[in-house]
Amino acid sequence: MTDVDMKPYLQRYLRTAREALLWKLDGLSDYDVRRPMTPTGTNLLGLIKHVASVSAEYFGQVFDRPFPEPLPWFEDGAEDNADMWATAEESREDIVGLYHRVWEHADATIEALDLDAPGRVPWWSENGGAVTLFRILVHVIAEINRHAGHADIVREEIDGAVGLRGGNSNLPEHDEKWWADYREQLEAAAQSAK
Repeated sequence: MTDVDMKPYLQRYLRTAREALLWKLDGLSDYDVRRPMTPTGTNLLGLIKHVASVSAEYFGQVFDRPFPEPLPWFEDGAEDNADMWATAEESREDIVGLYHRVWEHADATIEALDLDAPGRVPWWSENGGAVTLFRILVHVIAEINRHAGHADIVREEIDGAVGLRGGNSNLPEHDEKWWADYREQLEAAAQSAK
C-alpha cells in the first residue's frame, strides 16, 4: 500500500472516530453532557474538549503548524484536568465549535504533509519525541477511539443510548427483557467466580 492509498484510509478512520464521539452528545441536555459520571469526573462534553485540545497540539505544534487559538487550559499553571470538563462560562456550542475548528486545522495539516513528514512531540521522551505524520495519525485515531469507548459507556449510563452512531446500535436487536436476562446471566457467571 502506498502513501497515496494509506492517507485516505487513515483519514476515514479519523473522521469516523470523531463523528462517533460527537454523536454521543445528541439529544442530551446541557446538564447531562457536563455531568460527571465516574469517580474521576468523566463527562461527555469534557471528552470532546479533551480530544479537541490534544488534536490541536498533535496536528499543530508537533508539525510547527500551531492551532491559531489559545487553549488556556493547556497553559502553564492551568488547573489539573482543565481540558476534561467545560466551565460554566464554556457553552456546549463553544466546545463543539472548537472541536470542529480543530478538526479543520488538523485536516489541513494532514492534507499539506506527506505521511513521512517529520514532527516532534516535546512531551514524549522516546526518540526525543521524533515522529512522522503517519505515527501521529495512528496515535490520534487510537486516542479518539479510546475516548469514544468511554463516551459509549457514559452515554449508556445516562439514558441507555448505545451504538456507533444514530440508527446503528451495532448490537443484536433484542427487547429490554432479553437484555435484563442477559445481564443477570453475566452477573451469575461473575458471582460464581468469587
